[in-house]
Amino acid sequence: MIVTSLPYSSLVRPPLAVAGHTDDVLDMVSGTLSEAERERAERFTRKRDRLDFVAAHLLVRHCAAELLGARVRTLTVVQRCEGCGQAHGRPWLAEAPEVSISLAHTSGYVCAVAGFGRVGVDAEHATNGPADERLVELALTPAEAKLVGDDNRRLIRQWVRKEALVKRGELTLDRLREADLSALSLEDGLSITLEWRGRHFVEWTAGTVIASAVTDEPAKLRLLGG
Repeated sequence: MIVTSLPYSSLVRPPLAVAGHTDDVLDMVSGTLSEAERERAERFTRKRDRLDFVAAHLLVRHCAAELLGARVRTLTVVQRCEGCGQAHGRPWLAEAPEVSISLAHTSGYVCAVAGFGRVGVDAEHATNGPADERLVELALTPAEAKLVGDDNRRLIRQWVRKEALVKRGELTLDRLREADLSALSLEDGLSITLEWRGRHFVEWTAGTVIASAVTDEPAKLRLLGG
């Protein structure tokens, strides 16, 4: 693959996060997946999972194109695992490697973030009810566990934040307890912004979905389809 940088405005735009329900994204966002992405999509046995994957990969192109002031069709999303060499792992743009991108999908909902500097995003469904004790033990510090109590939505909010940090490249799943986010609010809100040790979180909810994007600078958030 020949990598060439795209010409774009010298004005550095703030990070951008975009999200929406899968069906809305597929209706509103156009684009074409790479051959590797199409092959991965075809491996999903459930149509719903396949559509979530496709929508998230189209959305991250849309997000990056808007950030760069570029056309969606000029961008190639690449994923290549450093361990096994297969087409998965942290995504990047072949034509603009200086821009970081991240994407996430959970049943019926997708989100993406793009920015200059490190970025990460995650989304999960979170119902009311008791917290999973095993997940608390895996992911939370004692201070976080005390704040979460037995509230599943609070637990998932912390989990999503830490998954976003993993995708940003500064945590791993076996070291989640090394990041203490107990200083951050756990209250539900349609859209909130938070700062933690120089990282900026933008968080939002959509029905049962809790989502969080973390960036170097405050990010703009756009929700598709209302």
